[in-house]
Amino acid sequence: MILLPSTNTALLKERIFWLLSICVVIQLLLLWIQNLDHSVDKSTMTVETESSNVDDSNQEAEPVQLLDDEANKNLPVKKKTTCCTGLKMFLAALSFSYFSKALSGIIMKSSITQIERRFDLPTSTVGFIDGSFEMGNLLVIAFVSYFGAKLHRPKVIAVGCFTMALGSLLTAMPHFFMGYYKYETASHTAPSANLTSSINPCSLRQDVNKTLLETSKSDCEKEPSSYMWIYILLGNMLRGIGETPITPLGISYLDDFAKEEDVPVYVACLHTIGMFGPMFGFLLGSLCAKLYVDVGFVDLGSITITPQDSRWVGAWWLGFLIGGVISFLAAIPFCFLPKSLKKPGEANHDKTSSSLLENTGAIRKTLTPAEPKPMKWSTMMKDFYTSLKKILSNRMYFTFLCCSLLQFSSFIGFLTYKPKYMEQQYGQSTSKSNFLIGLTSLPPVGIGIFLGGLIMKKYKMGIIGATKFAFSMSFVSYVLTLLHFFVGCENHVVAGITVSYDGKPIPYHENAMFSDCNSDCKCATNVWDPVCGDNGLTYISACLAGCTTSVGHGKSMVFHNCSCLKASSSWSGNNSVTLGQCPKSDDCSKKFIYYTVIQVISGFCYALGGTPAYMIMFRCVQPELKALAVGLYTLIMRTLAGIPAPVYFGALIDKTCLKWGSRSCGQRGACRLYDSNAYRYVYLGLSALLRGLSYLLAILFFTFIKKHFQNKNSRPTENGGKEDVPMNKDDNCKSKENLAGSPDAENESCI
Repeated sequence: MILLPSTNTALLKERIFWLLSICVVIQLLLLWIQNLDHSVDKSTMTVETESSNVDDSNQEAEPVQLLDDEANKNLPVKKKTTCCTGLKMFLAALSFSYFSKALSGIIMKSSITQIERRFDLPTSTVGFIDGSFEMGNLLVIAFVSYFGAKLHRPKVIAVGCFTMALGSLLTAMPHFFMGYYKYETASHTAPSANLTSSINPCSLRQDVNKTLLETSKSDCEKEPSSYMWIYILLGNMLRGIGETPITPLGISYLDDFAKEEDVPVYVACLHTIGMFGPMFGFLLGSLCAKLYVDVGFVDLGSITITPQDSRWVGAWWLGFLIGGVISFLAAIPFCFLPKSLKKPGEANHDKTSSSLLENTGAIRKTLTPAEPKPMKWSTMMKDFYTSLKKILSNRMYFTFLCCSLLQFSSFIGFLTYKPKYMEQQYGQSTSKSNFLIGLTSLPPVGIGIFLGGLIMKKYKMGIIGATKFAFSMSFVSYVLTLLHFFVGCENHVVAGITVSYDGKPIPYHENAMFSDCNSDCKCATNVWDPVCGDNGLTYISACLAGCTTSVGHGKSMVFHNCSCLKASSSWSGNNSVTLGQCPKSDDCSKKFIYYTVIQVISGFCYALGGTPAYMIMFRCVQPELKALAVGLYTLIMRTLAGIPAPVYFGALIDKTCLKWGSRSCGQRGACRLYDSNAYRYVYLGLSALLRGLSYLLAILFFTFIKKHFQNKNSRPTENGGKEDVPMNKDDNCKSKENLAGSPDAENESCI
């Protein structure tokens, strides 16, 4: 067994917080340095252009027509190329890496509930583990973006994929060191009994409460599983570090060495193939959740729980092993790709142009631009502060940033606990929840993103039109999601928790686990081993149901002579109970269908406006500040949404727990039963609140956009006086570059 030393969880979280704070400051500095390099390169290009113009003015007019004629005559014949060119190989490898990173990310999302139960963690701690991916990404994203472009980009991506594989394998490792999973139960047979012996739950474990209460907290900390979840946190963080270089370095590599008109097609291919990652991730998570955690090592016939049971833990580790192998395979092609490629026709063009210029004696003399002087740190920090202030004082950018932050927080919290919500609200198993999400929710989203792009292209939407369309579709989706409040199910009918033993509702959190029917049994109240009575009531255990005999073994065990069923005034049938909770009503099954339909339609509408929203994201910032704007956006989303959202969503969900499980040492484990009504209002209400506030900011954002562009486009010299310009043209931003020295260029920015 591998044991971790006793660690204070709060102290661990505090140290991670300070580490992340330092990384945020370093990232801001690196983002500004990257932005400074962009500005220096731009000024160098300006000097070269001016010097060539001066030289042109002192020379006679060149025989342009002669050069064109000679070029047409001497153009080399293009050779046929095979489909296995370097660029196409890179595109194929990058597409597979997109698939692998999306697959691994969704495997973590689909395993949240399994990890919570296996390690007996509260939901807030599981949310903290899930946010560790963003922490790892945040640690290195600025370093990778700045220094990665100066290195061998394919090999850097290969290192990232290998790191993702290592992180996935590290996440699965605790399973192999923790021993077999021992779920809590009160219906074990006596040590001397054989498999067919009848047991008396009412008298089997008379002293169980005393035994559990005498167990100290230090004994719990000595258990191998106490802090094993830290390995999952570290593995997820390592996976976040490895994922970092794939997108920035991969896209920049394509942009550098592909034809300009082919880059959008290649990017579309990447995102299309990447969409299959989440789909297969949820389907794989569904398969793993259906298998028992110790499958192949224990006798499944002796297991008394089913996948619908809140104590069931699937083979969560198997998904991470598969994800790690796929990430490892994704890394291999990048090891054999070159550092740089030549654009198609680039070499031939250079040779032809050089020979023609030499023959005509028209080789130009260009002035060597002066090398920029090194800047002092004080000057750099002052310029950084100025750039940051200029970005944040941009009303449109800042409003959009706040709006996106609220939307992203709502989305992350909703997606993280969506499988858990389907389990607790509608009584679905983890396996079925993951399967339905992968099969019904993701395909409409992919179709919506694709159709959104087609609609933009067909109607040639300008920035104002795109803003209207994106806002309208998002708001329609928001209104549809509000219908979820009306298709929820009632609480599980559990005697002693949600209803009395007579079947009458009882106040929230009222302790009524004991009744006259089970007062002689002296049962354990902190053990969750539910049984379903023939009267439709769920009892916390067979002991608390007052049962005295049993028949069968494993999942087929049945308890008889249950006194609490006899006490039920509305029941006159058999006094027997079976293992497991009673299923939800038929009415709840119908509501689950309505819930699924609403999810499909709302997801499609939201995705339909996703492409326009992406296009207007940073449509107008000053060109020299665009890199800083993009980096700041990513930094804010990850720091203030990606990391904390799962934690505070999970903390609020914990507040709705009605029955906590117990660990083998007697301490509190994972939650076994939630208040369905409170869970629905907290989970959906928090998500709706965040999105609702974002639409108030969206209205303000649209006001700024409309005022800015209508005032700007009303000038007769710009865009012909048109009110709106198609977004596939960069006339607005290009005009900013041409007027970089004018006062308007500093005050105006496009989003």
